[in-house]
Amino acid sequence: MLQLPHQPLQVAAVPPQRAPAREDEAGPWHAEAVCRRDEAGLFFAPSKEPTAARLAREAAAKRVCGRCPVMVECREHALLQPEPYGVWGGLTAAERRVALARRRRREVELRKAATTERIAQAG
Repeated sequence: MLQLPHQPLQVAAVPPQRAPAREDEAGPWHAEAVCRRDEAGLFFAPSKEPTAARLAREAAAKRVCGRCPVMVECREHALLQPEPYGVWGGLTAAERRVALARRRRREVELRKAATTERIAQAG
């Protein structure tokens, strides 16, 4: 198997931190996203990517997300859509599936607790 020489990852300059952008403010949240200045290949897997390469690429993408001023908006977008591929808001597709499952369980538990409380108050 032919292996290409390792090339270091290119990292974008760290932008100044500020309040996250919202759709109703200066424009859509994604206009402020740090990943707009990075390679899309860092956030989406090529076909048949080896596990070690995928983990390294995802870690690098998460570092970019970690310094992004709109990470929370990006994550919420990916959870609400739901985005099936890539790193969004610092989470991989698998991590987003786990987060969505936890969110759904929490919502069910909150509904059960509210119902139980209403029954107790009515009784």
